[in-house]
Amino acid sequence: MLAIENCRLTWPDFTADYTLQVKEGTFCAVVGPSGGGKTTLLHMIAGFETPESGTLAFRGRSLLPLSPAERPVAIVFQDHNLFPHLAAAENVALGIRPSLRLSSGDRARVTDMLEAVGLKGFENRRPGEMSGGQRQRVALARALISGRPLILLDEPFSSLDPHLRRSMVALVDKLRREKRVTVIMSIHTPEDVRDLAEQMVLVAGGGVVATGSPSAILHDPSLAAAIAAEPES
Repeated sequence: MLAIENCRLTWPDFTADYTLQVKEGTFCAVVGPSGGGKTTLLHMIAGFETPESGTLAFRGRSLLPLSPAERPVAIVFQDHNLFPHLAAAENVALGIRPSLRLSSGDRARVTDMLEAVGLKGFENRRPGEMSGGQRQRVALARALISGRPLILLDEPFSSLDPHLRRSMVALVDKLRREKRVTVIMSIHTPEDVRDLAEQMVLVAGGGVVATGSPSAILHDPSLAAAIAAEPES
């Protein structure tokens, strides 16, 4: 289980305070208005932001003393964060060998992972030769091949059209079940995960406002309004 208890972060113009539990193996969708703290929550779990108080643990072990590289976490960013001069296979291989000194077994794993995300035959293509959806598939493959049990996705498909967004969310859910990992995905379009996510977390104003099933969150008029709210200027 991922357990977050009273983790507080402060800036001159923003304060965040999170308490949340996510059962291992779950597909958890994080929703809420822009600027409400969704990305900050994921960055804190990944180790890019450090809370000044509170506890953050996975499988009973505190993550707070660990650097991002030491945490059992892989993250997929909105802009995919691929290296433009590397081919798809090399970008994926960074998830297991940052030096890119690959064994034959490593190469086979990379090929299998690209096939798993629907990119068989794309091994030698560079990011500039692929569509936005294909680039995000490469980023997803890199996260999964790392073998880390907690996968974070920060609005990874927001630039895609609705049909492609939904197909990518379905792919994430399929691979989550196959690889037996925990997925926490922030998303601006909660309808895309309504039928797949097992837990939905509403984050607004720098904190967790509500957590429950997608139907419970989305069918509550006040919570649905909070999700759609625009940030104050």
